[in-house]
Amino acid sequence: MTFVVGEQCIKCKHTDCVEVCPVDCFYEGPNFLVIHPDECIDCALCEPECPVDAIYSEDELPEDQLVFLELNAELAEIWPNITEMKGAAEDAEEWAHKPNKLALLER
Repeated sequence: MTFVVGEQCIKCKHTDCVEVCPVDCFYEGPNFLVIHPDECIDCALCEPECPVDAIYSEDELPEDQLVFLELNAELAEIWPNITEMKGAAEDAEEWAHKPNKLALLER
């Protein structure tokens, strides 16, 4: 099982989760983070650290977020690994709880 970064992360990209990950399984894109499913050890440390509640256990992934399971796996193969906390996007608070952000995902 793995954890999955969902839609709430798009255009927010807080990295609190990265700081607590013991296996460095986060990967960074222009405006989104993903978790590599083959590297995640299901420790659950990242989930409570996300200030916008964008991280889900695979078995608790809401139906409207299922596409993110595949996106996390796909993008983790091409984006660079991130191992240290960085500042969030400048306008993260503005985007934090807006719905329907999938079209805004930058690859």
